[in-house]
Amino acid sequence: MSTLLTLLDALDDRPQAGELRERTYQALGDAVVDVGCGSGRAVGELAARGIRALGVDADPAMVEVAAGRWPAGEFRVADATALPLDDGSVTGYRADKVLHVVSEPGLAIAEGRRVLAPGGRAVLTGQDWDTVVIDSDDPVRTRSIVHTRADGMPHPRIARRYRNLLLDNGFTDVTVEVHTLVWTDAGALPVLANLGGDGAWLAEQDIRAREDRLFVAVPMFLAAGTRAG
Repeated sequence: MSTLLTLLDALDDRPQAGELRERTYQALGDAVVDVGCGSGRAVGELAARGIRALGVDADPAMVEVAAGRWPAGEFRVADATALPLDDGSVTGYRADKVLHVVSEPGLAIAEGRRVLAPGGRAVLTGQDWDTVVIDSDDPVRTRSIVHTRADGMPHPRIARRYRNLLLDNGFTDVTVEVHTLVWTDAGALPVLANLGGDGAWLAEQDIRAREDRLFVAVPMFLAAGTRAG
């Protein structure tokens, strides 16, 4: 879990990631469930604005971290397909960087529709793991690292299906945006290590970071829709 937490912090600390979170908070209303809440940052930021925010995560250790970091928020251990909420009890549903590891993403979105009140807003964000862009002296090795990491996940390309997932579950006014996170410094190294890079390949990226020649870009997809009445 510590490796995952380091990766989440590396992602969430980027100014561009903060801007993206702000975008996801728009029009969520006054009662929000954050599915796959991770370290709890979104729940903490929403709670600070007076919004009733519940963060759920399948990992008890992550929920413990979130509760320790953001005591103003509420956190529960729960699966994305079985939320501890009544029908129509929230005005906003947020799933950030989680659907690629959910066993049945379609059921998770159906569960999101269940807990949303009519007119409520669902927001899905995450990366398509095949579209990570890395400048490297060894493009063949880089391509292999990216695709091997993607192939080890249950749903590495789920982000390109966000729009259809929402439409399939009866959401209306569905929109899709792309926001790209860019690293040109050592902050990218935890991300690169998580991809599976090691040895000479990761050493090259470390040198690039020290010489101000590193470039990593991760397109983040944001889809949103309204729960029809």
